[in-house]
Amino acid sequence: MHEYTSTARVWGLSCPGFPEEVSRVRRWTRDILRGSPLAEDAELIVSELSANAILHTASGQDCGTFHLALAVSPQAVALSVTDSGGTTTAPKVEHQDQDAEHGRGLGMVSALAHRVIVHTSQTGHTVTAELFTNPRPGAHPC
Repeated sequence: MHEYTSTARVWGLSCPGFPEEVSRVRRWTRDILRGSPLAEDAELIVSELSANAILHTASGQDCGTFHLALAVSPQAVALSVTDSGGTTTAPKVEHQDQDAEHGRGLGMVSALAHRVIVHTSQTGHTVTAELFTNPRPGAHPC
């Protein structure tokens, strides 16, 4: 596809690592995806990924930030949250039992998304959740 004829649109938002920013990114996502059947799932996913960045990385510490990218095409919605690092472990999908109090967020994201990708760099982690508009039968979550 030629870059000038692409129908994909991409938005970006940088936020300070304050807990109240989670509601801001939910609202921002909801506004961009208004009318999309994927909007509710995307809103839930972005709130979980943003909260994780604030709670578990340097994004939630003094002067920390996190960054959100939202790409929309006729075939998919991709949500990426990049944190500020500062942790020795990368985010990973864990399937906890129903009584667990922690560690269930990325499992929920994995259940909603068709694909979840974690990329680690020296400056932080990026978690991308992809939602497909017309997934192939039986091709649901990772």
